[in-house]
Amino acid sequence: MTNTDNVSRAGDGHPATRVGAAIAGLVDDIRALRGDLELKMQQQEERLTMLDAKHATPRGRPALATTAEIGAPHREAFDAYLRTGDDDGLRGLVLEGKALSTGVAGDGGYLVDPATSETVKSVLDSTASIRAIASVVTVEATSYDVLIDQGETGAGWADETAASSETGTPTIDRIAIKLHELSAMPKASQRLLDDSAFDIEMWLAGRIADKFARAEAAAFVNGDGDDKPRGFLDHDAVDNAVWTWGNLGYVPSGVDGGIGDGDAIIDLVYALGAEYRARASFVMNSKTAGALRKLKDGDGRHLWSDGLAAAEPARLLGYPVLIAEDMPDIGSGTDAIAFGDFSAGYTIAERPDLRVLRDPFSAKPHVLFYATKRVGGDVSDFAAIKLLRCDTA
Repeated sequence: MTNTDNVSRAGDGHPATRVGAAIAGLVDDIRALRGDLELKMQQQEERLTMLDAKHATPRGRPALATTAEIGAPHREAFDAYLRTGDDDGLRGLVLEGKALSTGVAGDGGYLVDPATSETVKSVLDSTASIRAIASVVTVEATSYDVLIDQGETGAGWADETAASSETGTPTIDRIAIKLHELSAMPKASQRLLDDSAFDIEMWLAGRIADKFARAEAAAFVNGDGDDKPRGFLDHDAVDNAVWTWGNLGYVPSGVDGGIGDGDAIIDLVYALGAEYRARASFVMNSKTAGALRKLKDGDGRHLWSDGLAAAEPARLLGYPVLIAEDMPDIGSGTDAIAFGDFSAGYTIAERPDLRVLRDPFSAKPHVLFYATKRVGGDVSDFAAIKLLRCDTA
């Protein structure tokens, strides 16, 4: 019954009668609305109770597997292979699930499980080497080609009625970066492997990472390209005043066997093209960095400034400094400092897989683990890197 019905039933009676009927109708409407709300709240409460009962985990029932547990069978199989040489688990994983393509290689080798491989990669990326500032690409082939456009396309002003003349054509160069095999072969006794408390994966990852990091860092700077990446210092260097493509340009320090004053560093910075300076970095070893920290400008201010935040590199003339211990020391005729945009000037190509072969026979009673990784590197833009030579000319 609504308020409107009550009012019409009251008709033309006494005003008090009409008011009473209207109030009674309003009270009935409020009671009906309250009943509807209570019913809906009760239904909602029952629905929530049913959902809670549906999703509640019964006592004693194991929890669902987490993301980390998904790889547990593979980790157990790989651990069994490292400890005992049993490859049945790895083979079974390949047959049961093709998504685990890192299980068995066709030539009898085994790819490291994802957790170990990532450990090695993170250590390599965090080491103080050219890898930290160079361009790193992942390839599946045996080499990586970099295409370099040396020439200008050419342009000219055109008149509305005059015929347009042909402009210059750019020159394209191809630089092939071959991938070389980087290997490490740590060993452990079988008794140590039989000890279940020994974390074989972390030990293996640490040994491989240390070996690979040191070998890579040295090759990216001084490698001769013979079964290893070619370092940028292996290329010929000429005076920047007569620089040509295929060589690195150097700026003399003005002092034989020394770095001179801050003017030589400034000359080195502006020997690099403006298009490269925005992303440029200094590269030197610790001894050279110690000498540069003492340089001051004409007002007595140090040219070197430490990073303001944690993990931020130090800066020289406002540019970040990478400490690479494989750079040569300050000496007569050495190229002790490099400055450039290494993301454009040096390219590192690598395959994403890491292989481990277990050899229990060659060094008995020890077990050898032969780990290999394919990586290459070379200068990809000779205009992007300049050197400071400790010489008078």
